[in-house]
Amino acid sequence: MEQSGPTYDSGSGGGAPVGVRIQHNRRLPDFLQSVNLKYVKLGYHYLISNLLTLCFIPLIIITSIQVSEMNIDDLRQLWIHLQFNLVSVVICSAILVFGLTVFIMTRPRPVYLVDYSCYKPPHNLKASYDKFMEHSKLTGDFDESSLGFQRKILERSGLGEETYFPEAMHAIPPKPSMAAAREEAEQVMYGALDNLFSNTNVNPKDIGILVVNCSLFNPTPSLSAMIVNKYRLRGNIRSYNLGGMGCSAGVIAVDLAKDLLQVNWNTYAVVVSTENITQNWYFGNKKSMLIPNCLFRVGCSAVLLSNKRKDRRRAKYRLVHIVRTHKGADDKAFRCVYQEQDDRGKTGVSLSKELMAIAGGALKTNITTLGPLVLPVSEQLLFFATLVIKKLFNRNVKPYIPDFKLAFDHFCIHAGGRAVIDELEKNLQLLPVHVEASRMTLHRFGNTSSSSIWYELAYIEAKGGMCRGHRVWQIAFGSGFKCNSAVWQALQNVKPSHHSPWEDCIDNYPVKLIS
Repeated sequence: MEQSGPTYDSGSGGGAPVGVRIQHNRRLPDFLQSVNLKYVKLGYHYLISNLLTLCFIPLIIITSIQVSEMNIDDLRQLWIHLQFNLVSVVICSAILVFGLTVFIMTRPRPVYLVDYSCYKPPHNLKASYDKFMEHSKLTGDFDESSLGFQRKILERSGLGEETYFPEAMHAIPPKPSMAAAREEAEQVMYGALDNLFSNTNVNPKDIGILVVNCSLFNPTPSLSAMIVNKYRLRGNIRSYNLGGMGCSAGVIAVDLAKDLLQVNWNTYAVVVSTENITQNWYFGNKKSMLIPNCLFRVGCSAVLLSNKRKDRRRAKYRLVHIVRTHKGADDKAFRCVYQEQDDRGKTGVSLSKELMAIAGGALKTNITTLGPLVLPVSEQLLFFATLVIKKLFNRNVKPYIPDFKLAFDHFCIHAGGRAVIDELEKNLQLLPVHVEASRMTLHRFGNTSSSSIWYELAYIEAKGGMCRGHRVWQIAFGSGFKCNSAVWQALQNVKPSHHSPWEDCIDNYPVKLIS
């Protein structure tokens, strides 16, 4: 834009008079350049979100004026009027008390997340790219094409050089026995639980509810029974073992624990989420079944939930919403993540080429349900207006994508792989900072299945980004096909727990990832 102002012209001679030429700029300012439209949208959001308050302000002012003008005679007349209508007053009061009692007795009890713990394997279980490829080659089970395919997947996966394999897979040849699988399960579950009980000072015998989820390893006795035996939990504990429900089972387990806490007063619930690698490594050459070998790594989380009022003071979060979406009625969705045997009888998990499209459809359904629960009114009105214009006027209008950044402060997207995170970042119009926790968790720990969303939450805490009142969206995908969301609200400025998985490496993150 040009600036208007005086311009001074001098003649060529030394004694020539100096003239002043004033240029007038008649152009209007370019508002698109001078006004950042995102602030206009933000102002609209504040206006609509506080519309009810703004409407009540005139009513409050008018009422205040009327009350201030009342004298003693007016108050006496009001008292007499109430005395003559005593029956009506008593009935109204009784209805009000009854209604409040019913509301208090039937409303959902708050569920608090006291603390959680993520297992960090020892250094000797680290597996770099070269070690992974060397061991894969030495097994003798993979041909050159499969080895090349696995290296390509590793290089594009977003995984770093310090993820962890179970001990049995470090042996040459690998020893995927039942005993080794049990040993892995004990190592990760007990490691996470020991740290959880130590940090919270909770006696294991005070646990009234136990929910364990692990998709591919379900021995007899169950994993939940192993925990009951290890910690000598009480005999009337309500224990559940969820299997075959994929990487979103952690949210499902929390949902089950939440429902149980609604009917069991004054108790604790522990949710353990893990996956077993030892017995589920694929030793064949079918490419769609080799991908899990490259992505899945050792991990486990243990979460302590409570419905005790006294725990609100020390709890980190309060559970706000859980929304679950199941696409299992569709055959393609049902088979897109499928455990089977290949032509040579080797067992593994096959991932369909349509996986991302199916995940997108499940996500769309999930956020359609979640949106009205969490989005501000301004975003819901914009979405509804766009939908009405498209339907009534049949115009080629792009569907409005709600801005979930107005509803959530932090995002914990299941670290299923680089492609999953990329697609959600694009479709939800998130910024790189919003998916940083997911990318860094994938880089440091790999895909730890249903526990990955807790490693991501631990990353956010370790970075000091979790403040009182912040909302967190945990979203995970799993076989079946399922998309599940959990929303938490921070009750304090959350600090990382002792022995956090990021305790000794958080200063090295975020790292720059090669595209």
